[in-house]
Amino acid sequence: MKLLENKTTLITGASRGIGKGIAEVFAKQGSNIAFTYNASAEAANALEKELQSYGVKVKGFQSNAADFKAAQQLAADVINEFGAIDVLINNAGITKDNLLLRISEEDFDKVIEVNLKSVFNLTKAVIKPMMKQRSGSIINMSSVVGVKGNAGQANYAASKAGILGFTKSVALELGSRNIRCNAIAPGFIETEMTGALPEETVNEWRSAIPLKRGGTPEDIANACVFLASDMATYITGQTINVDGGMLT
Repeated sequence: MKLLENKTTLITGASRGIGKGIAEVFAKQGSNIAFTYNASAEAANALEKELQSYGVKVKGFQSNAADFKAAQQLAADVINEFGAIDVLINNAGITKDNLLLRISEEDFDKVIEVNLKSVFNLTKAVIKPMMKQRSGSIINMSSVVGVKGNAGQANYAASKAGILGFTKSVALELGSRNIRCNAIAPGFIETEMTGALPEETVNEWRSAIPLKRGGTPEDIANACVFLASDMATYITGQTINVDGGMLT
């Protein structure tokens, strides 16, 4: 029995990295997939074909999650195409790291806009349809940096910490409508982005993690599957650290 059979999941920022990993695992578990991408139509088309091989319905939408009106239109388009949105995964995000003394106002605002305001935009866009169907699971991608902070990432940490407060508030507001809202805080996850780091730096990160390895997108995806599935119907307002023990 596939855990997400006949559900429809909307994932933002799924053309690569963690978002792509989530889309792949969700499709394997029987969920129809609507996903957003920002730039590469070629990558989006390739992902559509890959996920369709699992026998589910898949469609990519070019959309800017940081744009409120675009988010509203996206939700309407997904419901028109799929009939419902059962799961929303707010995954879109960027980094513009620098020490506070050097962070520009533009870089601070951009990270907040893409990482935090996008979560508001998409959640706002799906709650009415979810309330009407009296069910839904919203999963927001935070970070261990949002839990503990990190030098050189004040803008990123602020955006990811904001997601945690937003998640708890939404859980309190929508619990009576059978809509759950949880957050995942990934640790050091090895993706295309970390692949560009020096091997020495990556090894230092790995050695500092109790499980002695970086995480994979599939590690994050598996936690998302749990929160999206009927196994987690009594879990809301929580943050799950998927970090190999970094914050232990």
